Amino acid sequence: MSGAVLPLLGSHEPWAGGAVTPSATCVLAGNPGPMTLDGTNTWVLRAPGDDVAVVVDPGPDLAAHLDAIEAALQGARVARVLLTHGHPDHAEAAASFARRVSAPVAALDPAHRLGDQGVVDGDVVAVGSLEIAVVGTPGHTADSLSFHLRCDGALLTGDTVLGRGTTVVAHPDGRLADYLHSLHRLRLLAEETGAGVVLPGHGPALADPVAAVTAYEAHRHDRLDQVRAALDAGAVTADDVVEAVYADVPREVWPAARLSVLAQLAYLDRD
Repeated sequence: MSGAVLPLLGSHEPWAGGAVTPSATCVLAGNPGPMTLDGTNTWVLRAPGDDVAVVVDPGPDLAAHLDAIEAALQGARVARVLLTHGHPDHAEAAASFARRVSAPVAALDPAHRLGDQGVVDGDVVAVGSLEIAVVGTPGHTADSLSFHLRCDGALLTGDTVLGRGTTVVAHPDGRLADYLHSLHRLRLLAEETGAGVVLPGHGPALADPVAAVTAYEAHRHDRLDQVRAALDAGAVTADDVVEAVYADVPREVWPAARLSVLAQLAYLDRD
């Protein structure tokens, strides 16, 4: 599960992917929907002049999408496939694509690896001229990672920060305390490194990482205040809270909102 639950940041113009930084190109998967926005962003990372690349989040197992990823490589060899997390809209095609290009799949969760190469917080993946720092950012899921593409000052955030809207804290695997810590960590990283762009798992790239993450933090604390108010007003169940707090959100995403509410209730210790 991915998910935009409420409009927050990012352009509302349709997003089609394409080259965003000198080393990062988005290949947009053909799986648009309420939870995936315009579709899943697969990121092809290759430094100018290099003949080797990294592919982040091959996405859904759609033949046309995998063909498009290969075309975007322009003949470069894939040294490694990286996963931000194991949700199917990001990872379903990982094994089939990796076999297609004869590359390993590296993920935090061993269940999603192909080969013996995992990645954990603090690792640096060096491929050609690229250095990609691995940043543990649990919260959306327990296995969520972000990647700092140092040469471009870019943060690849998977579903931790989206290009449009807010993400689901996918209770019980996702935990709000972890998510808030991850946002804090991303904001500090953006401030300390001068990162200039967020490359999200869904939706358009964001040009101001510090502002984006700061807005996410503020939104989460606002939501907690709204949940507290709903409970004080008599809400008892998670569904009661969803109806009170997410009344302005389309009902088709209420099931996802309910997961975030369960995470909020657990965080408040009132579940």
